[in-house]
Amino acid sequence: MLEKQVFKANDIRGIVGREWDEAGAAALGAAYVAALGLEGGRFALGRDMRLRGESLSRAFAQAAVAAGAEVLDVGLVSTDQLWFVSGDTGLPGIQFTASHNPAEYNGVKFCLPGAAPVTAQLLERIQEVATTAEPRNPPPDWADKVETRDTLSAYAAKLHSLVQLPTRRLKVIVDSGNGMAALTTPAVLGTLNLDVVSLFPQLDGTFPNHPANPLDPANLVTLRAAVVEHQADIGLAFDGDADRCFIIDERGDAVDPAQITALIAASALARDPGAAIVVNTITSRAVREVVARAGGRVVVSPVGHTHMKAAMAKENAIFGGEHSGHYYFREFWNADTGMLAALHVIAALSGFAGTLSQLAATLPSYPHSGEINTRVSDPEAIKAKVAASFAGDLDTADGIFISGGDWWLSVRESNTEPLLRLNVEAADVPTMEALRDRALAIIRA
Repeated sequence: MLEKQVFKANDIRGIVGREWDEAGAAALGAAYVAALGLEGGRFALGRDMRLRGESLSRAFAQAAVAAGAEVLDVGLVSTDQLWFVSGDTGLPGIQFTASHNPAEYNGVKFCLPGAAPVTAQLLERIQEVATTAEPRNPPPDWADKVETRDTLSAYAAKLHSLVQLPTRRLKVIVDSGNGMAALTTPAVLGTLNLDVVSLFPQLDGTFPNHPANPLDPANLVTLRAAVVEHQADIGLAFDGDADRCFIIDERGDAVDPAQITALIAASALARDPGAAIVVNTITSRAVREVVARAGGRVVVSPVGHTHMKAAMAKENAIFGGEHSGHYYFREFWNADTGMLAALHVIAALSGFAGTLSQLAATLPSYPHSGEINTRVSDPEAIKAKVAASFAGDLDTADGIFISGGDWWLSVRESNTEPLLRLNVEAADVPTMEALRDRALAIIRA
């Protein structure tokens, strides 16, 4: 089973048992080898802790071997660890994960050699082959074509080599949400000059404590309280596959991802003046202000890791950040890694004489609605109504983006779920709230 709706803009995601299953994974494995011309070649394969991740990835590997490929199976890894493996080995890569989606979902993220993004055309080719061709049965000795390798220590060493490690001892609370950060945190943070307290450190694809989606404030409640209770310096919240990270300050307040982007961008530009910084279309104008002050230039990309990676490579950008907590690094093959972003923030805080809230206060910030999601039946009609209802400069490159000078609003379809996403920013809270409420009234009418 492999329904067409599992193919998204950047990857594959669907409900296991309803929209795809092991037979669908096998079809994907055969199609992947055919689309990338990997007969006689090799690729890296990883998975997160989601239910049936092991059986889905096994079916994929068997079909890929039957189609003529060999497999480097790195087992349980975070998505950015799979990017590391691809960059380090020069192999294309596959990660079985559905990121922050609910427990009933699983999916696949792809990369080309060197953690480079796949193109829309390649994804279309994989879809075409997977939904039309019949995979061959694997040979009895298929496992002989699969090498297993533990890459966790090498991944941690790579991250440590890319950032100045903390000198001032800090207390860090990590909420892995029962996701892959539970595996990577001890290797990356546990060996440093830090006191680390872990919340929900058991790998569990049912997400028994809260969904592994830190973009939803409801999923940060436990971490915020723990930071205050333990009098910690910083809190880190990761999504299910640990490629995203959200930051909590010592007061238990979330730090705007735009401020994290600005903080890391300023540090990167101090090392490489004039370099490009990539942001997505709905990143706060605060980042543009900081980048301009630091002598850099901003490049705007559509939302999504494939678009961001492509822009990073095209512009030779040193760093990129998205509102959703994805952070991209040139020295990490232009790929996104939440753990490296966390290390950069920890390093900055370690070298700062004050608290994290005081450090964040040195950066500009504007009132923002946060991302508000709505299920709708006709997204194109609703976007058209919103566009017609607000006076401002209209850009349709990534949904609709309307700018009114000191405010902007964005309405775009999710790349991974059947939702419309609204984001609004303005110079003051009353203006932001008024714009937000007007737009929501149209969207939810």
